[in-house]
Amino acid sequence: MKSRDVAAVAVAMLTAALPARAQFRTCPPDAVRAGDTCVDKYEASVWLVPAANRDGKDNRRLIEKIAKGEAALKDLQKGNAAQLGCTTEPYNLNGYPARFPLNGNWTPDPDSPLPPSPGVYAVSVPGVLPSTCITWFRAEQACALSGKRLLNNQEWQRAAQGTPDAGSDNHLTDCAVQSQGPSRTGARTDCASAWGARDMVGNVWEWVADWGEAASGCSTWIADDVACFGGSGGDHLPGAIMRGGLWDDGANAGVFAAWMNERGPLDSGPGIGFRCGR
Repeated sequence: MKSRDVAAVAVAMLTAALPARAQFRTCPPDAVRAGDTCVDKYEASVWLVPAANRDGKDNRRLIEKIAKGEAALKDLQKGNAAQLGCTTEPYNLNGYPARFPLNGNWTPDPDSPLPPSPGVYAVSVPGVLPSTCITWFRAEQACALSGKRLLNNQEWQRAAQGTPDAGSDNHLTDCAVQSQGPSRTGARTDCASAWGARDMVGNVWEWVADWGEAASGCSTWIADDVACFGGSGGDHLPGAIMRGGLWDDGANAGVFAAWMNERGPLDSGPGIGFRCGR
């Protein structure tokens, strides 16, 4: 064996011996690498994928592309998929189906070409309004059905690094923090993190995997962040954590690109969305 071949084998053996987290990952097209995590480039849009596409063929290929992070908006349109979310202005989307309830306890679509599935998937694509009016439970399941998961709090903070904190909003390229409503995913071209994740500040709140304590009269605050713990007022209830802020939160939308808030995991609204990772 030639010396360079021996060296190549040694490198391969050394790499294989490293913990998975220590190896650089190649992320799918819909995501960027932030440390050891593949983070979706865009805030999630949720889609109901029917059994057959516009040509009458089953949608197995589309579902496979979603799982691989390769689905583009044109693929979803060709697959006759319908975006889900708020049914009111400015979204005017389709509501979530009865088989995909608030608590995320979904039931299978018997016609799905790749069961078990309710036919609902979270996708990272540019050019659409993010799907909102979604509970933490629905968001967690939508990610899982696409072979992904909600980012944890640490991963979200890492992925947000380098995103401009809330300042000006020219309604074109800056982060959407002083706007009348949400922007389409990726449209604010200057609102990108150092890793390449878009819209981490403003636009819509994003659920993360972690829960905290939702209380009032906070006795403990995380420096340079907004997190309520040990409050004396009201009931101490579990609160799922949201990050990033809203389209009209102004300077509050980004404190080191990462405003934190807690809401009941069954809460939803036109300003609450999410982002997935792998």
